[in-house]
Amino acid sequence: MNGERVQALVRELLLEIGEDPDRDGLRKTPERVARAIAHLTRGYSEKPHDVVNGAVFESGSDNMVVVRDIDVYSLCEHHLLPFFGHCHVGYISRGKVLGVSKIARIVDCLAARLQIQERLTSEIARAVRDETGAEGVGVVMECQHLCMMMRGVEKQNSMMATSSVLGSFHDDPATRAEFLAVVGRSHHR
Repeated sequence: MNGERVQALVRELLLEIGEDPDRDGLRKTPERVARAIAHLTRGYSEKPHDVVNGAVFESGSDNMVVVRDIDVYSLCEHHLLPFFGHCHVGYISRGKVLGVSKIARIVDCLAARLQIQERLTSEIARAVRDETGAEGVGVVMECQHLCMMMRGVEKQNSMMATSSVLGSFHDDPATRAEFLAVVGRSHHR
């Protein structure tokens, strides 16, 4: 990302909306926004495989592994406004497990791009499957969208839920039910 170009564009935007980019409170805003945008879109320079960084371990286990309540923050590609919430990821190993923090890193990597929640949910499921060779993967995401809360219909208490199920989570109703039961015990902070 060309930080200087982004700063110039933010300065132009401030002028366009009728602000004075040279007043005290806005003087450094273009620089701050450029840094923020770089951070919020860092996922374009990362790949899930790279953030896993080899932390896939042999395991004799074929149990279901579930990580719940992973904080997720992303930007809606339609309005460039944040959406945020929690992501729950489960998989059934075929002899390989991910280091537990790597699941959250996959979520962060893919969320740090302009997204829609539906695609993000599917991308996370595919990345976990691709890294582990899992028999099945399930992802449930529950998010609030500022594009719906601050503008448009202005529904502050709305929550969007999406899910993606692959392999045995898709094909076996009992596996899917077990995953959803574990996720349903979630306790948001």
